[in-house]
Amino acid sequence: MSAQIISGTELAASIRETIATRAAELTTLGHKPGLAVVLVGDDPASRVYVRNKVSACEKAGFKSVMYEMPENTSQDALVGLVQQLNADPSIHGILVQLPLPKHLDSHVVIETISAAKDVDGFHISNAGLLMTGKPLFRPCTPYGVMKMLELTGIELRGAEAVVIGASNIVGKPQAMLLLQQGATVTLCNSKTKDLKSHCQRADILVVAVGRPNMITGDMIKPGAVVIDVGINRVDGKLCGDVDFDSAKEVAGWITPVPGGVGPMTITMLLQNTIEAVERSL
Repeated sequence: MSAQIISGTELAASIRETIATRAAELTTLGHKPGLAVVLVGDDPASRVYVRNKVSACEKAGFKSVMYEMPENTSQDALVGLVQQLNADPSIHGILVQLPLPKHLDSHVVIETISAAKDVDGFHISNAGLLMTGKPLFRPCTPYGVMKMLELTGIELRGAEAVVIGASNIVGKPQAMLLLQQGATVTLCNSKTKDLKSHCQRADILVVAVGRPNMITGDMIKPGAVVIDVGINRVDGKLCGDVDFDSAKEVAGWITPVPGGVGPMTITMLLQNTIEAVERSL
């Protein structure tokens, strides 16, 4: 029996309607949500991501400002721009697209962003608040995953959750958000011994390692919820970290790639920006 598909595209569209309504109400009150996106260099993938974010902002009725800086931009110039945006009352969220060129220190840049405008949720103070269970901003991809899990109706309290991938952007914050909802969480990585045995225990399996089709159907517990965060290109086609064809015959719920977690990531960026505006009032 095939798994039920969790459509990030459909869920994102529904949430964005609510966001657009809230944005219109705030604009009427003289507080139009503003998001600044900074792109350094000309990485093709980053350019696509930035274009999608700017487009989503405009459709939701936000003020969207994009700053493009050359590959050889200095650390001081980038930090100076971020400080300028920190001081701009019309900008409620600041996003510096990662990865940055190698000569730039992303940690310094992220720490320069005001924690109150850190809509990516990467600032060390926001990471610390997340660890204590009182997040100011939740990182967008894990936040989107939690919304997708809500859609399934699965009871998280007491559930066995396995997260594969321990990055600061997805894996670690995902584990924290699941813990806050009462799940029992195992955090794995691509080098975990006997990864299959961990996966087979999971009621909820979140995979974010960047290895195409790494998780196959025989590694999945029957009826589990499988969230595939990976985006890989193989032979010109997009695929996830989960082998969708074999996994969907075992899982109870599964996200596709594309059309799964991706649209939710951008949606939660909008959600965080709206929250930043409302918090500033």
